[in-house]
Amino acid sequence: MRAKTNRFFSPLRSVALLVGLSVTTTAQAELACDEIMTMVGYGIGDSVIIQAMQAAGGGYTPEQVQCLVDGGAPGPVLAAAEAMQGGAAATPPPSGGAMTRPDPTPDTGEEDLGDDLFIGGGDDFSDTVDNGPEDEAFGEEQGPSEVEAFVQMYRARKYLTASKGLFDLLQADTYPEHKSKITYYLAKALYDLELYHGAQYYFKEVVRQGPRNPYFKYALPKLVSIAQINGNDAELLSFVELIPPEQFPRQAKNHLSYLMGRKLYEQGELTEALRFFQQVSPRSELYMRSKYFEGVIHNERSKFKSAVKAFRDVYQAEVPATDERTALELKDLQDLALINIARIYYGLERFENADNYYSLVDRGSLYWPQSLFERSWATFMQNDLNLTLGLLLTTRTPYYDDREFLPEATVLRGLTFFSLCEYDEVERLLLDFEDDYQPMKAELRSFLAEYSTEEGRALADQAFEHYFEDADTTSTLNESFFLHLLRNRDIAGIVRHMDMMDEEEIAIDAQKAVWRDTVGSAIKQVMERDRQRYKRRAGLAMLREMTQQYAYISDLISQSEIVRFEVVDAQRLDYQYRASNPLIESLEERTVDFATSRDIIYWPFNGEFWDDELGYYRYTENTSCN
Repeated sequence: MRAKTNRFFSPLRSVALLVGLSVTTTAQAELACDEIMTMVGYGIGDSVIIQAMQAAGGGYTPEQVQCLVDGGAPGPVLAAAEAMQGGAAATPPPSGGAMTRPDPTPDTGEEDLGDDLFIGGGDDFSDTVDNGPEDEAFGEEQGPSEVEAFVQMYRARKYLTASKGLFDLLQADTYPEHKSKITYYLAKALYDLELYHGAQYYFKEVVRQGPRNPYFKYALPKLVSIAQINGNDAELLSFVELIPPEQFPRQAKNHLSYLMGRKLYEQGELTEALRFFQQVSPRSELYMRSKYFEGVIHNERSKFKSAVKAFRDVYQAEVPATDERTALELKDLQDLALINIARIYYGLERFENADNYYSLVDRGSLYWPQSLFERSWATFMQNDLNLTLGLLLTTRTPYYDDREFLPEATVLRGLTFFSLCEYDEVERLLLDFEDDYQPMKAELRSFLAEYSTEEGRALADQAFEHYFEDADTTSTLNESFFLHLLRNRDIAGIVRHMDMMDEEEIAIDAQKAVWRDTVGSAIKQVMERDRQRYKRRAGLAMLREMTQQYAYISDLISQSEIVRFEVVDAQRLDYQYRASNPLIESLEERTVDFATSRDIIYWPFNGEFWDDELGYYRYTENTSCN
């Protein structure tokens, strides 16, 4: 089999159903007169105010400058506003000690843009804005005037200006006793700018201080929200067990209970995991996922009746109104629930019941081809061999062949033709199967050997890069194999998250230097560190999945070899029978007519595949067995 050039980086990473980011380019006015005077009233230094004016951008009209004169603005601030009349960049006067803006944006003749340049800024927000804890309701202490001024900037939706000011205070450690408040509002500003990874970093800094921190119960739900946006629960899973369940914030309790259940399930603590899954509210979008895990746990404990009930609850649940990606995932989860019910009945050898549940899987589902393949085993066990071949034919059509990794389907086709005594066809199929999968087995064995030691696993990020980022990689592993890997939720979530990080870097680079080279630079450094960490985590998950697939392919190749051995023995017996019955060949030449139900319209297959015919194919093989 020829080695295929790896094509998986660009097309496969786009499979992850990314949340798109767009840059708003509506011009925003400069820092308003009343906002400047508010900062003056808080006693903020002239240099900080001028820096905020530069970060906001825009130009000042004579009327606005007069407003500052009437309000009694300090001389350096007035001079800066006058220098910015008509949109020109301010040149701070030496007497004011204002910070010179690094790498000023060259004059292109276009209006300088302020906060609205960023994604998520300005008028795109609704009137109802979640501004976090308010002083009166929250009881948070009033901070120093500079801190309060930038908090007010945040509440006025001046997210770029607020984030720059808060970042500078944090970097200088100006008010260490108010670090939590500064960090929390910096994270909030970045969150509302849709810089979710930067926001995640600073929210984590707050959460790490524990439930006694007054901002803990507000920061943790935001981390949950970010995990829902990027599809990556890894950060929450890493410390969810460190939070006492009785201190789960109300807004995040469902998500944290679900994550705690997942953590305990992975650790083999099934009883405790079940307890947490059962605490998820039926009104939560995580309810269906929790019920699904309940079914899995009951099944592992051989409590099949309880498992079927849990899976049936998932199938019958109403998908909550949510974003399109999550709604699609939940609908696919319902189809997985049906598949699991069918598997339980198959294991109990109730093949007709299994067949019925497999047939309920929606045709538009991501898992419909998988259900057809598994259903073909149920029909095979019922000896409906022509339907078995028809179901398998759908999985081999151009609609699915390059997308579905179903190597066992070829082995089942071979077994079906073996049952029909079509020995030549069996041998052809299985030899082709071994030619295709032996090189894949060899590549997996060699690749996994490189990372089998503790030292090798420490380089798991390189394993991920080898297949997903190295453009020079060639592989015998086909595209459907890598699509199968990306159905692993842990891998897909990390890939989606890294794609969003790429988009955020582009958005950061589009900002003016005064923000880009300070706040933006710090966020990009965080991203670079986390990117390697995420690659290692994705690499470990990929290696685990590849290890399972290596064992699976090896087992199928062994089965194929056994069947081919049985074919040789069956052919010998067939030749002996034919030699002793010379009339067999003349009888086989007779044309056999067959009848179909009057409820079925029979169309002979001519080699073309039509979408509305998928799933309805049936062979008309007559057994050659004697």
